[in-house]
Amino acid sequence: METKKLYTVIIFSENTVGLLNQITIIFTRRQLNIETLSVSPSAIKGVHKFTITTFATEDEMDKVVKQIDKRVDILKAYYNTDEDLVHQEIALYKLSTELFLKMNSIEDLIRKYNVRVLDINEDIVVLEKTGHYDETQALFKELSLSIGVLQFIRSGRIAITKSKVERLSDMLAEMEKKIEKKK
Repeated sequence: METKKLYTVIIFSENTVGLLNQITIIFTRRQLNIETLSVSPSAIKGVHKFTITTFATEDEMDKVVKQIDKRVDILKAYYNTDEDLVHQEIALYKLSTELFLKMNSIEDLIRKYNVRVLDINEDIVVLEKTGHYDETQALFKELSLSIGVLQFIRSGRIAITKSKVERLSDMLAEMEKKIEKKK
């Protein structure tokens, strides 16, 4: 039996109301849990980019992406492994200022995890850590054990492919060539 691993699905579409719901239904029907989700405009004007992570087999991913591609509002969908991508997440940690300042190794913590202090006042300190899941989680665990974390939030994965151009750009160029040939 094929083992499940983390895949990142990248979907390009127009910005259409209800499209996110249609996409999530495809994952739900296949009993795949969406681990992270991020949506933003892409580098191509008028095109939005969905970045979704899920644990699945390659066969399941192939079927999901083909089904997503069939949607009218979808320009193109791809799935990738971590090796194909440059990816990051951002995490915010709210801590007690009093407890934070009592830590012996604030400077060491900031250097070790490459943390930014976003806000500090008499009550709270807010730290930002950008990195992979394991890195943001390691900082969370260390802070939880040492002084406690008042609030914690992590974004969905954002990712770009390691290839020189976005795969959608190649597809759009092909389509333009075909249109030109027909003229």
